[in-house]
Amino acid sequence: MKEFERKQLLERVNREGATVGAQIPDRIDIQGERIDLKEFVFEIKRRDTVPPGERDQVDQAKRNLRRERIERLQPIEDGEISYEEGRKLVDDIIGIDRALNALEQLRPADLEQEAKLQNAADQKRWMNFLKKALGRDGGKGKRGGR
Repeated sequence: MKEFERKQLLERVNREGATVGAQIPDRIDIQGERIDLKEFVFEIKRRDTVPPGERDQVDQAKRNLRRERIERLQPIEDGEISYEEGRKLVDDIIGIDRALNALEQLRPADLEQEAKLQNAADQKRWMNFLKKALGRDGGKGKRGGR
């Protein structure tokens, strides 16, 4: 591969918005194991949140995808492959990036529950404040506590 071709491939991988319109690969080999990546991502993404029991699986998948991305990028950086092989790797890397973006956007389910509990506590504090301010706190306020 020529130097300008290598730089062109690296620029394509690192381009801002490279994943826009990119497809998540149907299947991908990660560390010798064939994974139905598209199905996995869409199944998790369909729920919008990651249940606590599946968080470890999703985190492991993200780590494996990041590792695979680095492994596929290395031959391009080293220039030790043909331009055509590099183009194929770039397409794979962009697909991996697309899957990672989808997985990174997921919210843990317990954070959603925590936000609801925080909101309820905020409302309770606000109501207690209003009761005290309006003198309706059951005899502890300005009117009834003497």
